[in-house]
Amino acid sequence: MERATRQNTAIREAIAAAGRPLSPTEVLDEARRHVAALGLATVYRNLKSLVDAGEIQVVTLPGEAARYELARHGHHHHFRCDACQRVFDVHDCPGDLAGLAPPGFSVSRHEITLYGRCSDCQPARRRGAKKAPPPHGHSH
Repeated sequence: MERATRQNTAIREAIAAAGRPLSPTEVLDEARRHVAALGLATVYRNLKSLVDAGEIQVVTLPGEAARYELARHGHHHHFRCDACQRVFDVHDCPGDLAGLAPPGFSVSRHEITLYGRCSDCQPARRRGAKKAPPPHGHSH
């Protein structure tokens, strides 16, 4: 069973090291750095056992395949990059959203997903700029 243990450990460590939710393919790519012979079917099997054990949790975004992150994260939200499709944790939360529900409804939980471009996928001109230049015709 040592091989399965090495695989399981490599998968858990890949998710922990990423610090963001990973797709099974991303888990496979990262875990193969430690267990070269790892296959996707083994990743899926181990992801299921890690979820069942409460070590990792499933992150589901509308219309997206499942991703996985460590279960010790508290309540948080996610950001999905439109360019690279990676998902990142967002730890700020607007708080109680009960006021947004229709009258007579009760809110038991909420999930918020932000969409845009991550810092790696920002256009080069914006990434390095400290301050945006003023619009044409305006000076400050």
